[in-house]
This record gives sequence, C-alpha cells and structure tokens, in this order.
Amino acid sequence: MNKPYSLACERNSAPILQVITPALADCKSLLEIGSGTGQHAVTFARQLPHLQWQTSDRPEYHPGILAWLEEAALPNVLPPLELNIGKSSWPERQFDAVFTANTCHIMAWEEVELMFAGVASLLANDGRFCIYGPFNYAGQFTSASNQQFDASLKHQAAHMGIRDIEKVVELAAQHGMRLSDDVAMPANNRLLVLVK
Repeated sequence: MNKPYSLACERNSAPILQVITPALADCKSLLEIGSGTGQHAVTFARQLPHLQWQTSDRPEYHPGILAWLEEAALPNVLPPLELNIGKSSWPERQFDAVFTANTCHIMAWEEVELMFAGVASLLANDGRFCIYGPFNYAGQFTSASNQQFDASLKHQAAHMGIRDIEKVVELAAQHGMRLSDDVAMPANNRLLVLVK
C-alpha cells in the first residue's frame, strides 16, 4: 500500500525531537498514543535508538503505520497496539514515557481525562508524559490562527476544541504528575513535559 503522509508531521518532527531528546534521555520504553500515519514513530525512533517505541492507534490506522515501520525496518519500533481511548484496554505493562501529538483537542474532555488516568497507571515513577499540540492560557487563544482552528474543530464536532493549559495541569496533578516543561513550538503549538 502507499504510505499515508502528513505534511504537519514532516514539519513538526525536528522541533519536537529537539525538545523530547533531553526529556527522554534516561527512558528505555515509550508508548505513543495516536501514532496516526506512523511518521513520528519512525523519525523519532531512528534518532533515539536507546528507546523502544511502542506505536498505538485505532485499528483503521494500523495498515498505514505498518507500512512506515516495514519500510524503515528499525529494531526499536514495535507494531501498533489497538488503543481507542475509552473503548480499548490499556497495555498491561509499564513504560518509562508516553508521547502523544495533536490528540487532546480531537478527543472529548472525558476522553482526555481517561487518557491521563490510563497514562498514570502505566507510567513508571519519574516517567515522562510528553504532549504536543495547541493550548489556551487563562482561557485565551495564543493566536488568531488558533482561534480559527478552534472554531473549525467545533464545527466538525462539538466535543472538540483547544484545551486550557490550567485544566490540563490540574488534571495531571490529580494523577500524580507535575508540569516539568512547557516549550513554545512553531505554528503556535506547545510541548508539555509532565513527570510522574
């Protein structure tokens, strides 16, 4: 099959890698929630050979992820697990880190809450939860483009929308995680590093 391709993944991979490389320096295993096309998994695992990268997503994304994995043939990337927040079971193992990109604003808030609970249950102590995407601060959009993006999300489905950083940090605290880093990224995105 033709590999799926995301221009956004292509553009944001280098900036994300710059932030997660030091954050994940001491980690050995990572679960990616919402691997999508599989591009991030291949790009990051190639640059972080010390890390075993476990892909996951809904079943309809698995063929595309596998196409990227098969072509790259990296020894440290694992085939995707089925993970549909709120419907699938969580893996029955611990990870040193979890990474997710552009998921919080797609999920309903109840699903975001379930994701944080699930991540906390499988993260080892001192584990890292890295989240990439747009966030609001003090209830305000950080740019006009983010405001337009939020409106387009809500037009697609009422449950979608850019989340408030304060709610995310509060949710993390409820599950024993604290905000270690909040890095400004290109295109008005952020990369949050939470530590358990």
